[in-house]
Amino acid sequence: MNRTLDKLRRRGPGLALVASAVLMAAGLSAPAALAADDYTQSVTQPSASQVQINFTPTTPALYVDVHYTGVPGVGQQNVRMTNGSGTWRTTVNGLSSGNVLDYWFTYEKNGPQYDTPHFSYTVGGGSTTTVAAPTFSPPGGTYSSAQTVTISSATAGATIRYTVDGSTPTASSTLYSGPISVPNSRTVNAIALKSGSTTSPVSSATYTIGTQAGCPTQSDTPNFGPNVRIFDPGMSAATIQAQLDTDFNNQKDTLTAQMADRRVAHLFKPGTYNNVHDNVGFYTSVAGLGQNPGDVLINGDVTVDAFNASDNGVALQNFWRSAENMAVNPSGGNERWAVAQAAPFRRMDVRGGLQLYPASYGFASGGYIADTKVAGQAASVSQQQWYTRDSQLGSWNGGVWNMVFSGTSGAPATTFPNPPETTLATTPVSRDVPYLYVDGTGKYRVFLPSLRTNASGPSWANGSTPGTSAPMSQFYVVKSGDTAASINNALSAGCNLFFTPGVYHLNQTLNVTRANTTILGIGYPTLVPDNGVNAMQVSDVDGVRLKGLLFDAGTTNSQALLTVGQSGSSASHAGNPTTIQDVFFRIGGAIAGKATNSLIVNSANTIIDHIWAWRADHGNAGTYGWTTNTADTGLVVNGANVLATGLFVEHYQKYQVIWNGQGGRTIFFQNEMPYDVPDQASWNAPSGVAGYAAYKVGANVTSHEAWGLGSYCFFDTNPAVSSYHAFEVPNTSGVRFHSLLTVSLNYRGTITHVINDTGGTTPSGTVPVNVVSYP
Repeated sequence: MNRTLDKLRRRGPGLALVASAVLMAAGLSAPAALAADDYTQSVTQPSASQVQINFTPTTPALYVDVHYTGVPGVGQQNVRMTNGSGTWRTTVNGLSSGNVLDYWFTYEKNGPQYDTPHFSYTVGGGSTTTVAAPTFSPPGGTYSSAQTVTISSATAGATIRYTVDGSTPTASSTLYSGPISVPNSRTVNAIALKSGSTTSPVSSATYTIGTQAGCPTQSDTPNFGPNVRIFDPGMSAATIQAQLDTDFNNQKDTLTAQMADRRVAHLFKPGTYNNVHDNVGFYTSVAGLGQNPGDVLINGDVTVDAFNASDNGVALQNFWRSAENMAVNPSGGNERWAVAQAAPFRRMDVRGGLQLYPASYGFASGGYIADTKVAGQAASVSQQQWYTRDSQLGSWNGGVWNMVFSGTSGAPATTFPNPPETTLATTPVSRDVPYLYVDGTGKYRVFLPSLRTNASGPSWANGSTPGTSAPMSQFYVVKSGDTAASINNALSAGCNLFFTPGVYHLNQTLNVTRANTTILGIGYPTLVPDNGVNAMQVSDVDGVRLKGLLFDAGTTNSQALLTVGQSGSSASHAGNPTTIQDVFFRIGGAIAGKATNSLIVNSANTIIDHIWAWRADHGNAGTYGWTTNTADTGLVVNGANVLATGLFVEHYQKYQVIWNGQGGRTIFFQNEMPYDVPDQASWNAPSGVAGYAAYKVGANVTSHEAWGLGSYCFFDTNPAVSSYHAFEVPNTSGVRFHSLLTVSLNYRGTITHVINDTGGTTPSGTVPVNVVSYP
C-alpha cells in the first residue's frame, strides 16, 4: 500500500574521532556548543616544552576529542582525550616559549556531538580562565519551610546571574545581589561571569519546600471542570447523544479542529447504555468509569473513521483521541477504530469484530492496542503498521508493512516479511495504565495496576486487574486557571496530579521528586513550556506513573520537554519502574514550537509504553518549516534496561532516537524522516555519511534488542536527499535486530541501506526493503 496522498496532506506520522576529523577537514562542524552551559576548559603547563589541555563536561560525555595547531613542524592534530574522574586530558609536547596553541573540542552530549569555539594558549604566557561555577547554601533538597539561599563563586570579582523558573540563565538574567528567598518548590539556576574570563557552567539546585507528610485532603467527588462530560445510565439516550454529537461537531474537522485548543473527555459511569454512538474527534478521550471494562457496556458504537470530505477517504491524520476501559457491543457487529498516531485503544472489551481501517478502505497510519479483548476478527487491511500488546483476539487479518504483536493470543505467527507480521509470545515487562473509576459508594478513585513480567493476554482476563487503588483525596485536580506554581505546590505537598482537558502554559519546570507519584491526564491535557523552560523533570525515584499527557513545545527553545531521572542516574528500579504511557510530544503545528530533545530517559528500567514524538510537517500557517519548528531528537535513552513498547518518532532534524543505555529493548518502532530537508549538505551525520539514522544505538552499547521496526523517507522539499541507513548500531553479537524495513514514500528521496551496510536501496513504487534479522 503506497501513500500517494502524503504530498497533498503534508503529514508525518572510535568512529566519533574519525568523524570529527573528517568534518574539520571538510570545513564542516557539529552544532556549536554554549560554553556557559556545557563545560569548562583550561590549560596548564607542567614543563617548558609541554602543556596539558583539560576539558570537564557538565553532562558526562562518552568521548571528547581535542583538535589543535601550533606545534612547530606539525600540522593539525585530532586526539581522543583521556577521561579521569570526569575531566578529559591530553598532553601536548614539542613546544617552546612563545608558541601559540590554537585548540578546540568536539564532545558528545546525550547522543549528539558538539563543537566548541576556538581557544588559544601562549606557551610561557597563559590562556583565558573559566570562572568557577556558583555554589548554593543551603544546597538543593527537601525542606519543611521556606529557605534563604546564598549563591557564591570561588572566582574573586565574579558576578552572578540567576533564574528561578527553570530557564537557562544568561548575562541578562537577574543579577544576584544578596540572599534570595525560596518560599516554595522551585529550581534555581545560576552562572558566574567575569570580564576577560570564560563564563562558568550553569549550576542548578532544586528546592522542595513542604513537609510532604501527605497531600492535603482533596475531594473524593471532585469538580472535573467544564470540559469533562460524565454520563450516568439513568440519563436518556437522547440526552447523552445530543452532548456527544455537539462535542463531535466541535472536534471532528481535520482542517479546523486538528490544531485547535479545544479538549474534551467523555466518561461513562458503570451501567448499560443503549443506542449510544460516540464518534470520536480530535483531543477526545472516551472512557468507562468501572473498575473493569465490563462494568460499562455500550450497546452502540465508539467510532473513528475518515469523517470529513477533506480527508479524501483516508485516516492518515486521525491523531490525538482515545478509547479505554469499557465494553462495546457494536451495532453493526464491528467496531471501527481507523486511526493514525497518538490514538490508543486500551482496556476495551469488543463484543464483535474490530476494523482498524476506514469504511472507504483508504490509507491509515496507526496504531496501538493494549490490554484488550476482541471476540471476533481484528482486521488492519489498509493500516501501514500496527502494534498490539497483552491482548486477546478472535483472529487477525491484514498486514501492509509492519504488524507487531507481543503477549497476544489469536495473533498470527511470525512470518515477516511475507506477510509482514512479527509476534512475541509474551511482553517482557508491562504495567497497565492508571485509570479513573467510581467505587460502590460513588467516590472516585484511581486504580494502579501491578507490574507484570512475561505477560500474555489482558490483565483483567481472569477477573479484576491486579493492583491497588488510591482515593481522589490524594490527587490534586488540575483545571483551567492552574499555573506551574500551583501545580508545583501540589507536587511538593505530596499530591498526585489529575489533569483535566485543557492547555496549560508553564513558566517554570514541573518537578516530580516523590517516589510513586501518579500523573494522570484525560482529554489530552497539553503542557506548553514558556520562555525556554523544560516542561517536566522527574527525579530518579521508584514508581512514577505518567499517563495521558501532550507536551507541546513553546516558541522559545527548550532543551527537553520531559526528562526522567538526572544525568548519570544508575539506581535499579526493576521492581518498581517509572512508566511513560500515552505521552505525546509535538514540535510545531499549533504554534511554532522549538525543543532540542523531546524525551530524555536517564532512569534505569523505565517503561516507555506508547509515545508519539512528532515534529510537525503541517499545521497552522507559520508554525512549521526547517528553520521554524526546530528539534534535534525525539528520544534519548541513557538509562540501563529501558523497554519501549510502541515507539512512534517522526520528522526530527537529526537522529530520531539515540539509545546509549545498556540492555535496552524496543518492541515496535515507526518512523518517518524529516520531509523538509533543504539539501544534503544540511543533513549529513557527524560520522560523515549522508543523512541521519532514524534509530542510533550508541557506539559503546554491547547489549540491545529490537523487534518490528520501520523507517520511511519522504524528502519532499528536495528528493535528491538521501540517508545512508535508517538504523545505525554497533557490530557486536549482543546487539540484535529483528524484522526491520525501509520505504521511500512516493520515491521522494532514498535510504541506501536498512541497517549499517546491510539491506538494499529503497526502490520506486513505495515498496519496502526488508531485513529479517541483524546481524
